[in-house]
Amino acid sequence: MPAAATDNAFDLFIIGGGINGCGIARDASGRGMSVALAEMEDLASATSSASTKLFHGGLRYLEYFEFRLVREALMERETLLQAMPHISWPMRFVLPYHKDMRFEGETPTSKLLKIFMPWLRGRRPAWLIRLGLFMYDHLGGRKLLPGTTTVDLSAGPEGAPLDDRFVKAYEYSDCWVDDARLVALNARDAAERGARIMVGTKVTSARREGDHWRIETENRTTGETSLFHARMLVNAGGPWVGDIIKNAVRSKAQDGVRLVRGSHIVTRRLYDHDKCYFFQGTDGRIIFAIPYEQDFTLIGTTDQDHEDPSIEPVCTEAEQDYLIAFANQYFKRDISRDDIVWTYSGVRPLYDDGASSATAATRDYTLKVDTEGGAPLLNVFGGKITTYRRLAESAMDRIGRFFPELPGQWTAGVTLAGGDFKVSEKPDLVARLQREYGFLDTFWAERMIRAYGTDAWKILKTARSVSDLGHDFGATLTEAELRWLMTREFARQAGDVVWRRSKLGLRMTAEQILALDDWMAKADTNGEARATG
Repeated sequence: MPAAATDNAFDLFIIGGGINGCGIARDASGRGMSVALAEMEDLASATSSASTKLFHGGLRYLEYFEFRLVREALMERETLLQAMPHISWPMRFVLPYHKDMRFEGETPTSKLLKIFMPWLRGRRPAWLIRLGLFMYDHLGGRKLLPGTTTVDLSAGPEGAPLDDRFVKAYEYSDCWVDDARLVALNARDAAERGARIMVGTKVTSARREGDHWRIETENRTTGETSLFHARMLVNAGGPWVGDIIKNAVRSKAQDGVRLVRGSHIVTRRLYDHDKCYFFQGTDGRIIFAIPYEQDFTLIGTTDQDHEDPSIEPVCTEAEQDYLIAFANQYFKRDISRDDIVWTYSGVRPLYDDGASSATAATRDYTLKVDTEGGAPLLNVFGGKITTYRRLAESAMDRIGRFFPELPGQWTAGVTLAGGDFKVSEKPDLVARLQREYGFLDTFWAERMIRAYGTDAWKILKTARSVSDLGHDFGATLTEAELRWLMTREFARQAGDVVWRRSKLGLRMTAEQILALDDWMAKADTNGEARATG
């Protein structure tokens, strides 16, 4: 039976403030459990802010016969879209077809075709792509999103930025999501339901003492140490999940993690329409080119093995060149490194299934419970941002074995803060916000709705001019919004704000970001703005 937290004693202690940790914290708190979560850096500071920003089923996973994963992800697309229409929205994906499309390496599908259709010589035929898209349209019970169509690239805007050799494309549906804001809103929801969310707090040790865990933490800013007790421990450490098993928990569990680095580049906007491109290369890999933050284009991702989570992932020059060359196979106007305004890279902590390549490694999640004769430990491996809510439900199924009176599932259809409107109403909200706050230009109003939804009114309150919002930090970031982020969304430093809670770092100067960091440090020191303890 879950119990209320007493001092520093909890039902559940979660290590890791990425999407899996925060998703589990939200679900568990909503079922009445007392929950604490410790994140050694910022929320979504690693993998969960470095994705390709998509709620998608994973079209290419069909070639690996991962039908359960794809079906679950496709079903979740629309569930999540309705729960968070401010930070996610539908997007159409254009897949140009050409006869040189090939498989990457030895996928299960390519092996079958090699046996039964050897004359294809590793190529992806058009009928196979159309079959995959048909399955993609129907596996997940699609209701909100339109299905696949065929596009004449010589006649529409979709073909304008592409090389003239591309005359035909398939267009299908998936969804965009602001990954880091998704994490912050899950953490906020968990906190509002009673969870204790601690950022900048590293778990230095965790050991079993009979039927509970003894957990020691260190505040990485002050050096202060704290002691916690919990009936169950959840290791959602992302890239550090293996390190936590071996060093913090000192478990004998033999499950391995495979770290795969995915890198992205961001350029100035390369085309005028709002659709995404799905490009397939002659090496069999795929990349996306996606409209990003209104004035930019996001291109990615790579798949490279990454040996050590302590080594910060960066988009190497070789990866930049690879993505540029890949995109240049499709776009009329070649891009170069001079067009890149930002790069980022993240490490996916995949379950080590022995796959021959980083690309072939499963993206499905794996949950392992370890008791070793004492208090239970749940280790979380892998997962996609699209299936985070289902992962949390699966985690709660395993947690429920040790808390038999827990209530059942509840998160499906429950909106995150600011998301209490329909997907189709977003343009009307933008227009209404701009109408009621006449000092907002279109970019600013749209950014506020896309970030905060109906909470935008709570941030702007009774302001009648920009000056009413306090200090102006540049790029439409004001003191009113910043205080909201510090008191409601656990932001502590400038990087938390301009690269995770927003992407305003793309529009701010280095000097503006330094001034923001200085302001936040002083505000925090004065006790004026602190989201967590």
